[in-house]
Amino acid sequence: MCKEKMSRRRFLGASAHAGMLGAMSTLGLLGMTRPAQAAVGDYKALVCLYLYGGNDGNNMIVPLDAAHYGAYSNIRRSGGLALSVEAKTLLAARSARLQDGTEQPFAFHYGMPEIDALFAQGQVAALLNVGNLRQPLTKAQYQSGAGVPPQLFSHPDQNQQNQAGTPSGAGTGWGGRLADALGANGDLDAVSIGTNGLFVSGTTVQSNLLPGNGQLSLAGMNFWPQSEADKRRAALVQALSASNPNLIATAANKSLLNGMELAKDLQAAANGAALQTVFPGYAIAQQLKTVTQLIRLRAAQGPGRQVYFVSLGGFDTHGGQAWQQFDLLRQVSQSVAAFQNALREIGAEQNVTTFTMSDFGRTLQPNSGGTDHAWGNHQLIIGAAVKGGLYGRFPEFVLGGKDDATGRGAWIPHLSNQQYGATLGRWFGAEPDALEQQVFKNELANFPLKDLGFML
Repeated sequence: MCKEKMSRRRFLGASAHAGMLGAMSTLGLLGMTRPAQAAVGDYKALVCLYLYGGNDGNNMIVPLDAAHYGAYSNIRRSGGLALSVEAKTLLAARSARLQDGTEQPFAFHYGMPEIDALFAQGQVAALLNVGNLRQPLTKAQYQSGAGVPPQLFSHPDQNQQNQAGTPSGAGTGWGGRLADALGANGDLDAVSIGTNGLFVSGTTVQSNLLPGNGQLSLAGMNFWPQSEADKRRAALVQALSASNPNLIATAANKSLLNGMELAKDLQAAANGAALQTVFPGYAIAQQLKTVTQLIRLRAAQGPGRQVYFVSLGGFDTHGGQAWQQFDLLRQVSQSVAAFQNALREIGAEQNVTTFTMSDFGRTLQPNSGGTDHAWGNHQLIIGAAVKGGLYGRFPEFVLGGKDDATGRGAWIPHLSNQQYGATLGRWFGAEPDALEQQVFKNELANFPLKDLGFML
């Protein structure tokens, strides 16, 4: 076989003729234009599931000990948002041992039975009261303004800071910088599905945005005759290639251009290997189905690293939260469960970890039928490499208390996004120095505990 590097188009054309990835591997047709460097000896992927709008973690995971649940129920009852096991708006009570040795009873929102079942299997960790911080922060420091992250409670600012992995903001994301640190530089190593995510943008890693709700096709490009489709595609390419003084917009346009080319090339590969796992029809489920297809494609090449960004919007529940959050969490739960089944099907269950992020938490004190922007939130980490359980601790449910920044139940985080990301980064294979200096911009050193312990 010729030793000349195989182009992406030649590789995928070969894959279509081969018909399945196993045959492709046998034929030696899995080389990409820029294969991942041999800095790692295995394959792993991180999947960021972003819940746009600010998911209400206070109702996603509810503590059931007497002190917490009594306060929760009293405060949330007035807005019609208090959930209970008796009313079956919470699933059956569970108990987990916290890091201080105490037993913590709790329950998941009733829209998440699949997540609850995965928790019972030890494949879900819940990280309690984590958020955007520069350093560990007390209420007195918050009130004085010392070390407080900028633009709290703002959707665009907090989305940017969360995905950048620093309150200082950045033009790259911590997932992209993590891929940079591990030498990932292949065509499939950083991918957003549906919506561009800063999370996967690195300095050297090439990020891709696949248009549409996870479909391996060119959204808006399916016209007939073909000449008309070609014209429209050329016009879009020209618009995206135009110079733009906004660096973030330029990066997003480049990601979309990369993704358009990748989507066109991947159609043949996707058609050749159907998954047996049935995914729900939700947009987020279809995004995760596409991630599964790409993981199967990339993992067959051998050692390497991938970072993915998928998302679901609608969590800005100022009103109508009772039904809206149920519907959204149901989509998340069913979609993640299907994704885990699909990873098992393709033999990648141990190699892929999914984790949630969101703009911020929401106030414990409701308004009429909803909640308002807050700060610290609970997040989920899902996968066979996860050490299941509860990590951190619930805040004190006292309005105006030591954990409340605003008097309405906006929790000052106990744990930081840097600690959250560094724990995932350690599992991903990054060295401590790289996590500190390259991935988290020398802010991780502000936090004594660098590994929160939720990964095996």
